Amino acid sequence: MAVKFPEGFLWGGATAANQLEGAYKEGGKGLNLADVLPGGKENRLKLLASTGFDFEIDKSKYTYPNHEGIDFYHRYKEDIALFAEMGFKTFRLSIAWSRIFPNGDELEPNEEGLAFYDRVFDELAKYNIEPLVTIAHYETPLHLIKEYGGWRNRKLVEFFERYVSVLFNRYKDKVKYWLTFNEINGATHMPLLGLGFSPESEETRLQDSFQGLHHQFVASAKAVQLGHEIIPGSQIGCMLIYAPVYSFDSNPENVLYAQQEARIFNNFCGDVQVRGEYPSFIDRYFRENNIHIEMEDGDLQLIKEGTVDFISFSYYMSRTDKKNKTPEEIGQGNLIGGVKNPFLEASDWGWEIDPVGLRIALNELYGRYQVPLFVVENGLGAYDTVEEDGSINDDYRIDYLREHIRAMGEAVDDGVELMGYTSWGCIDLVSASSGEMSKRYGFIYVDKQDDGSGSFERSRKKSFYWYKNVIATNGEEL
Repeated sequence: MAVKFPEGFLWGGATAANQLEGAYKEGGKGLNLADVLPGGKENRLKLLASTGFDFEIDKSKYTYPNHEGIDFYHRYKEDIALFAEMGFKTFRLSIAWSRIFPNGDELEPNEEGLAFYDRVFDELAKYNIEPLVTIAHYETPLHLIKEYGGWRNRKLVEFFERYVSVLFNRYKDKVKYWLTFNEINGATHMPLLGLGFSPESEETRLQDSFQGLHHQFVASAKAVQLGHEIIPGSQIGCMLIYAPVYSFDSNPENVLYAQQEARIFNNFCGDVQVRGEYPSFIDRYFRENNIHIEMEDGDLQLIKEGTVDFISFSYYMSRTDKKNKTPEEIGQGNLIGGVKNPFLEASDWGWEIDPVGLRIALNELYGRYQVPLFVVENGLGAYDTVEEDGSINDDYRIDYLREHIRAMGEAVDDGVELMGYTSWGCIDLVSASSGEMSKRYGFIYVDKQDDGSGSFERSRKKSFYWYKNVIATNGEEL
């Protein structure tokens, strides 16, 4: 039976400024976090898990693929035309904070940066493609990291509010859908990306991460209120990384452990941003981990009044876990840990592939919150081969996406209110987790390699034509 998606379903693709724009010093842009992250899986992953990163660029030791990205800054018209050819209804992109405020703490914005996004939004409007804009996507201005210590510092709430106010006033007639912080709940695992600081030690990581999250909750609530005030009819969502947590077996100890892990990772940030309050289960976690959140008077009221309109989330994998793991049992590849699930296959990068988990995720989220949902990241990072005739036969990507879209359709049939779907990396871009170009997600191939070589030429993969038909039939033909 064909799956049925609602009329007006927002099909499209997703990207982030730091992974595709390039032009890292052009147009008055300041340096941001991504500009100092070296390329290469070994370098990047080691750094994301380390303590005491110095946030310096050392080109004698490392490459920096984010500096060029895929040159979307100069090629956005060509890329948007390709998105339109696929039939995109929406395009998720982020704004690089340091293009608008190069240091992050200025009083006046950078006009060149604002004008660039005006041009991008105007180009999207030409093709009736609705922008879905992430305000903060792993792009904290470097000055705010070095000078203030990132989101551990309350001052960033003020700087973020100024940045958001400028965006909403400038683009109020061009952008209706906004997301505040990308994958906000991933911050405790990788505070470098989400919170703009490298832990001083493992002992301080949790305390500093949850304090930084509190500041982001306050900043997000302020953004929601500002958005509703400045752009009547706007829709402002949170953005989570979501992974259902399965118990390894039916041992009640493992079932309880999986439930507790899921609550902290999947539910904590959603409860604050959607329900507008800290959940009761977090009190014991804070107590047992010696976490003390500094709050100002009015913070909790502000969070209560600044709840989001919808939940967006990324879904790449599920997690299987047990209470007492041996080092040999710990899964290799899944960024969020756990043990190997014997029922699932994995991608080239070790991420377990679980389409049914997406249906589970949608039902869990909608059952808990009863607000509209939006799958804004989902895709398969894989090695692609360009054939002699120039074709790229990525049937493995089509198979992956087909099964995940089918699972979404089943969730809609289950009664879930689903707004749309934006496949991650709709055009090849630099991987956030591994700093590689060879980990490709796109429907569009970009001739850029891990060593920096390549022409940047774009070409359509087999999945390009497949996804075009999916959109044309509103998901009925998979």
